[in-house]
Amino acid sequence: MSAPAAKVLVIDDEPPIRKLLRMGLSTQGYEILEAPNGKAALELLTQNPALIILDLGLPDIQGHELLRMIRGRNDSVPIVVLSSRGDEAGKVQALDLGADDYLTKPFGMDELLARMRAALRHQLQVHGERPVFRSGDLSVDLVRRIVKVGDREVKLSPKEYELLRVLVQHAGKVLTHRFLLKELWDELTDAQYLRVYVRQLRQKIEVDPERPQFVLTETGIGYRLRSAD
Repeated sequence: MSAPAAKVLVIDDEPPIRKLLRMGLSTQGYEILEAPNGKAALELLTQNPALIILDLGLPDIQGHELLRMIRGRNDSVPIVVLSSRGDEAGKVQALDLGADDYLTKPFGMDELLARMRAALRHQLQVHGERPVFRSGDLSVDLVRRIVKVGDREVKLSPKEYELLRVLVQHAGKVLTHRFLLKELWDELTDAQYLRVYVRQLRQKIEVDPERPQFVLTETGIGYRLRSAD
């Protein structure tokens, strides 16, 4: 586990969900802080949780507004959002407001733990970015700008490399179409441009571009690069 005994702030107004998370996460060595509403959550922020699990459907403060408030006070704590099935617009908005990842209810504990580990790894990577990123057979040397799959060096166009660099810098995190467009083109808003470059990048780094192992699609939302090893 990435962070034994780390504090996790669970913000959810449903007692059964809080109990499920308390039991599941405690067995993994996490210390659990519980908030049934936004007001209690803001008070518990002073205890400096290592990660936050946030349900968007709260009784007192709208979930996205609370997310904005949390980010105003702490711009680096990883936040995993819980949302209802099919609420793609809500997920995109949460990610654009600074959430690191999302899970759709109902969810499995193993999947939640994996997303938490990825979010915690991403935070460490941001604060001490490693010059060489490795995930499976893919390696990206951010200093020398060398990309390899196994022993084979891959030649990328400048825009393809920029796309991969942004994905590497946020490996494991879901990046929305809007975020990637803004990072790569400033003025462009048509996600079709992005899809073209993702397709070209996959042709060069994936064994089977139709079944990608590295650049993963989050349907209706954006893309995620597989976490570092």
